[in-house]
Amino acid sequence: MLNIPDSKNPRVVIIGGGFAGVSLAQKLKNKNFQVVLLDKHNYHNFQPLMYQVATGGLESGAIAYPLRKIVQDYKEAFFRMALVEKLDTDNKKIITDIGTIYYDYVVIATGSTNNYFGNTQIEKNSMVMKTIPEALNLRSLILENFELALQTNDLQLRKALMNFVIVGAGPTGVELAGALAEMKNAVFPKDYPDLDISQMEINLVQGSENILDAMSRKSSKAAEKFLKNLGVKIHLKTIVTNYDGNKVETKNSLVFETQALIWSAGVKGAPVSGIDRTLDRASRIKVNEFNQVEGFTDIFAIGDVAAMYGEKYQYGHPMMAQPAIQQGALLAENLERLEKKQSLKKFVYNDKGSMATIGRNKAVVDLPKLHFNGVFAWFVWMFVHLFSLIGFKNKSLVFWSWVYNYFVFDRESRVIIRPFRKNRINN
Repeated sequence: MLNIPDSKNPRVVIIGGGFAGVSLAQKLKNKNFQVVLLDKHNYHNFQPLMYQVATGGLESGAIAYPLRKIVQDYKEAFFRMALVEKLDTDNKKIITDIGTIYYDYVVIATGSTNNYFGNTQIEKNSMVMKTIPEALNLRSLILENFELALQTNDLQLRKALMNFVIVGAGPTGVELAGALAEMKNAVFPKDYPDLDISQMEINLVQGSENILDAMSRKSSKAAEKFLKNLGVKIHLKTIVTNYDGNKVETKNSLVFETQALIWSAGVKGAPVSGIDRTLDRASRIKVNEFNQVEGFTDIFAIGDVAAMYGEKYQYGHPMMAQPAIQQGALLAENLERLEKKQSLKKFVYNDKGSMATIGRNKAVVDLPKLHFNGVFAWFVWMFVHLFSLIGFKNKSLVFWSWVYNYFVFDRESRVIIRPFRKNRINN
């Protein structure tokens, strides 16, 4: 049972504790609402640094923050760890795996999930890192592959174990490729002196003509140069068609023998059941300029799962943290305006820019009127990400980990805490 007490205040149920849901909950602090936050995990994770958990640069606790701690000082707020199964819009109730809850307003902030474009083989055999458990699985697989490479006399298998193919060259793919390249150059030679680390390959595969497609041409070219200098092999205009766990096939007949394909080639919305008629082709919920779900005045969607079309954003806003945070903040104000019978404010996205890091002293930054890269961009990237973390402890953990890694040139979190091994390896 959810065991949420009745209240004289209208009940706002927020489904999802990502950037959008947390932003809304924070802005509703001690307002005249009962706030109920639901999530299948009891923590908020800082998605932009997930790749550092996967490559041993950070421990998972450094990017996770308890959702209960976010709302613990609120006058009338509750958190429940629950998986939402269905939204019953006719009866204004939410059905979860631990019970049912009624709402006055419901906000869907369930974010996004990986998009495999219908390829079940790739979905079954590839690695992803949308969640902390997935990032830990990937970290274990990377390290286990090297342990297995030491144990086999099959040279072809050894090479496949040391070949990492990353599909998708957005910020996630680029940052992961850079981190793996730094491990190849500075960490693995010391950890595995009896392996020929020069045989390790990092292949970054991109379907379009440029990496970091959403960024400026200048930043894209700078990032490509940084990656190539680190030893990453970049394959542009290459579309992956299949991966059986051992071999990657592409449309242009390029083949990779690998025991580790990492998929970062696309995402789609992760909506809740019950509002299927409002979804677009990317499984995002169609909303108006106030983030109200089409056909409803009491149901809202914000963040990655929301598709708000406009002249500038014909396919909806970018599925990034800033649109989610800004939509959550405005919705809190609009909920108050609804209760006061006032007109709602339209959402206008304030694009603050985008950035990506490629490794030590290497990053690219696009601001609305300025594009730069290199060491200064790297410091800007670090400052922005530190500032965006929730909680002083998380900021401190990340900061000191980065300081240590910078001066020692090491990644201490190279431990296989939760073993993860694909059954496909026969040795």
